[in-house]
Amino acid sequence: MSSRRLRQGGVDGPALALRGIRRRFRQGGEDLEILRGVDLHLRPGEITALVGPSGAGKSTLLHIAGLLERPSVGEVEILGRTTSRLGEKERTAIRRDQVGFVYQFHHLLADFTALENVMLPRLLAGVPRRRARESAAAVLERLGLGHRLGHRPGRLSGGEQQRVAIARALANKPAILLADEPTGNLDAATAEQVFALLLDVTRAERVAALIATHNPELAARMDRTVEMRAGLIVEREAERVPA
Repeated sequence: MSSRRLRQGGVDGPALALRGIRRRFRQGGEDLEILRGVDLHLRPGEITALVGPSGAGKSTLLHIAGLLERPSVGEVEILGRTTSRLGEKERTAIRRDQVGFVYQFHHLLADFTALENVMLPRLLAGVPRRRARESAAAVLERLGLGHRLGHRPGRLSGGEQQRVAIARALANKPAILLADEPTGNLDAATAEQVFALLLDVTRAERVAALIATHNPELAARMDRTVEMRAGLIVEREAERVPA
């Protein structure tokens, strides 16, 4: 079953399920176990904050959830489909069609305009150029960048660049959004603006989002908070802050 048909058909249950995820690294002749049996489910439309100290394994967990890295043990299910036995070609297709990534640094292509950066995932997915352009323009306009479509990243502010990165992550209408400190490189006022837009768009699109952050105020604005502690996920009650 293709990842396109999987999305169109819909699945009862979580958009993302991590079951018994362990990740070991070999370092200096010793095995280091970063993840020790993580279980986590994300429902469609649910925005989850991932917190914990630096080095706790948050980025590793996001990479495994997004099929960028394989766990040593455990299973990643995306829209009900197990992925542990899939080859790289199938994993790449799922990653392209069902998962959007946003990082602390935007990683935009400097020689491409904002519009072209957002079009690229659509073109790689086989969408005709005209449709890719129309849908990319629509998501950029939704993020307040309709007047900046023809600007290259060097002519955009930091907040605008990160909004383009969010638009690119959402270009293929993924089921899952994974974000690693998406506002960590922005000043407080810009971070607030970008984060509010991120929440609005993901909720409107009913995307299951897992967002790593060190900011407790941002974490409290999400639907729930989970903490990385000693290689495990611990659910914790968030103090909700009004949007």
